[in-house]
Amino acid sequence: MRISVELTLSPLQDDFEAPVIAFIKKLRDSGLTVLENPLSTQVFGGYDEVMELLNSEIKKSFENLDHVVLTMKMVKSDRSEYEPHF
Repeated sequence: MRISVELTLSPLQDDFEAPVIAFIKKLRDSGLTVLENPLSTQVFGGYDEVMELLNSEIKKSFENLDHVVLTMKMVKSDRSEYEPHF
């Protein structure tokens, strides 16, 4: 089963850029399809691979940051090729 996941990692601290960049780089290094925009990062792939990666990397981020919010949306399909039709 293929899934699409949209993530927004928001460290609640003044120096928020470095942890966000580190998180995105770990996602990129996974070999999964990763797309970014100014507001979120999307990860596409098989359910087990995506969830194993997210479980590990979210846990690391939470362990390394005192206060952090993670917003996540999941879709049961690979939407990496989506293009608007309007």
